[in-house]
Amino acid sequence: MDNYNTIATNSLKTHSFHIPVMGIGFTIDTPLKVSKYGIDSVISLVDDILLEKLRKMYCDKFNMQYIEISEKIEDFRAKRITSYLDMVHSISNAKFDEFKNTTVKTANSIKSFFDTLSDMSSVKQEFKKYKDTVDLDAIKSWVKDHMVMGSIDVNIMTKVDKENYIKKEKLPTEYNDAHAALRGFANSTLSSSVILSAGMNPRLYSYLENFEDFYPDANGNIKKKIVLKVSDYRSALIQGKFLAKKGLWVSEYRIESGLNCGGHAFATDGYLMGPILEQFKINRNELIETVHKILVKSLSDKNKTVPTSYLQLKISAQGGVGTAEEHQFIVDYYNVDSVGWGSPFLLVPEATTVDKATLNRLKEAKEEDLYLSNTSPLGVPFHSLKGNTKDQEKQQLINKGRPGSSCPKKFVALNKDFSDKGICTASREYQYLKIKDLDKEGLSSPEYQLKYNKIIEKSCTCVGLGTSALLAYGLDTKTEGDGVSVCPGPNMAYFSKEMNLSEMIDHIYGKANVIARTDRPNVFIKELGIYIKYVNDKLEESKKNTTDKQRKYLNVFLNNLKEGALYYQTLFTTSGKAFKENKDKIIDDLHKSLKVLEVLELEVKSL
Repeated sequence: MDNYNTIATNSLKTHSFHIPVMGIGFTIDTPLKVSKYGIDSVISLVDDILLEKLRKMYCDKFNMQYIEISEKIEDFRAKRITSYLDMVHSISNAKFDEFKNTTVKTANSIKSFFDTLSDMSSVKQEFKKYKDTVDLDAIKSWVKDHMVMGSIDVNIMTKVDKENYIKKEKLPTEYNDAHAALRGFANSTLSSSVILSAGMNPRLYSYLENFEDFYPDANGNIKKKIVLKVSDYRSALIQGKFLAKKGLWVSEYRIESGLNCGGHAFATDGYLMGPILEQFKINRNELIETVHKILVKSLSDKNKTVPTSYLQLKISAQGGVGTAEEHQFIVDYYNVDSVGWGSPFLLVPEATTVDKATLNRLKEAKEEDLYLSNTSPLGVPFHSLKGNTKDQEKQQLINKGRPGSSCPKKFVALNKDFSDKGICTASREYQYLKIKDLDKEGLSSPEYQLKYNKIIEKSCTCVGLGTSALLAYGLDTKTEGDGVSVCPGPNMAYFSKEMNLSEMIDHIYGKANVIARTDRPNVFIKELGIYIKYVNDKLEESKKNTTDKQRKYLNVFLNNLKEGALYYQTLFTTSGKAFKENKDKIIDDLHKSLKVLEVLELEVKSL
C-alpha cells in the first residue's frame, strides 16, 4: 500500500456485534442500557419531538436540569438533538464508570465480565496474558484502563430531509430535517459515528464539510466518524470518492442485506449479501488506497491536516444473522469487523424499548405474519408485522370513509404533487386529493379499486415507529395516538421468547441457544428464498403490462440471483468445517433454488 502504514485502532475491541438502528423509537435509548458493556448501538434522529419527551423523562429520573426547547426557539430541532445526545453521553459515561468500578472490585467480578465476551474478543485475548499474575491490583488497573464503552452512534436517513418553513417563508437548506439532525450531532459532545442510510444525498454530504469534528487530525483520529450503509461495492466506492473530494473519510461501510433485514428494504438488482461481502473482502485494500489518494489531495488543497498513515477502515455486515455459527463465519471468512444483530433484540427489554403488547405480538410472530409491505410513505418496500395497531388504526379510518392520517409530525411530508410545500402520502390531505383526481379518470371498477387501494395503503410510520417508546414509559400519546408500527425482519419468526441481555449475548457467541425451532434456514439460503419470492412477484406484475424496461430489469435481476446461488454453491462445498451439520441440506436447497430460477428465466423469455 504505497509508502503509508495503516493506522491501527487505539483501543481493543470488546464485542464483534453491534445493535443497529431499529425503527424510530426502539433503539432511542439503547446506549443508556448497553454501552457500559462495550456494545455499540444506534439512535435514530428522525423524531426530535420524541427525543425531547425522553430527555425530560431522563432528566427527571437522574435529577438533571431540564430546560424545555420549544418550537418557538430558533433552530429548535438541532438544539433538541444536541441536548438529547449530550444527556445520553453524560448518563452513559456515569454508568460506565460505575460499572468499571464495580467490576474491578474482586477477582470473581472481573472473571464474570470476561466470561460474557466471545473467546475471539481482542480485549479477552489480551487479558489472558495478565490473568495468571498474582498481583490483583495490577489486573484491576489493566481492566480499568482497557474496558471500552460502547459507541453511541446515530442514524440519519439521508432522503428524509424535509424543507421547513416559518409561516409561509421557506427556511435555508441547512434547516432541512436531515441537515438539522446532522448539525445536532455535530454540535454534541459525542465522539462516535453518524450512520448515513437510504442512499446518497449530495447536498447533505457537502454539508458535512462545515464541521471540524469530521476531519482527521495528524494521528488519523476523527472525533465524529462517517459510516455509510451500502448495498454494493460500486456504490461504496462512488460515495467514498465523493466524500474524499471534500476531505472527508468514510470510516466504515455497513453492508446490509437488501431484503433479509428489518425496516425499509432496498432490493438492489438481485445482488446477494455473500457475493457483496466477497467483493469488499477482495477489494478492501484497493478501496483504502483509491479513496485515500483523493482524501490527501483534498486535505492539502484545503490547507487542513494531512494524516501520515492510512486511516482506519471498517467493514460490517447485518441482515438476518441468527446463530453463533453464522455470526462467526461472517466475521472470519469475510474479515468483517462487526455483525449487526437487529430484530432478535426487540425481545430484549434490557437493550431495546418496546411496549409490552407489541413485544408479545413479536414473540408470537411466524413467517406468514412478517411480510414486505407497501405501507411506507417513502415509496420503498417496508417490512411489517400483520395485525400491528397502527395498521388497525389506519383501517378504522378507511372504514369510516376518511382514509389517511392527520399527519401530526410531518417528518416524511415530501411529496409535491399538489403543493410546493411537501405533503406526506399517508396523510388525509394527500389521500383526499389523490382520490379526488382518481374519481375523474373514469376507470372500470376493478381498475379503480386497484389504484384506490394503492393510495390508502400508506401508513403513518413516522409516528407509529416511535409510539412504542412512549407507551413503554407511560408517557403522553395525545398527539401521536396509541397505534404502533413495528418493522422486524423475517428472522424474527425464529425467536419466540423474551430474553435478558446475557442470554442474547450468550446466544450470539454460541454459549447458549435461544432458538427452539429446528427448521430455521441458513441466513444465506433464507435471503435467496426471499429474493426469489420478490422477483416472482415482480414477474407476475409484469405479465399484466410488459415493457422492454421491465424485461431487462427481470433478466438482470435473475442473472444476478443465479450467479449468487452458484457462488453459494461453491462457498458451501468448499467451506470445510463450517455449517458441517446441515451442509447437505443447504446444498440441496441451493440446487432447488437454481431449478426455480431456471423456470423463472423461461417465463421472462416468454413475456
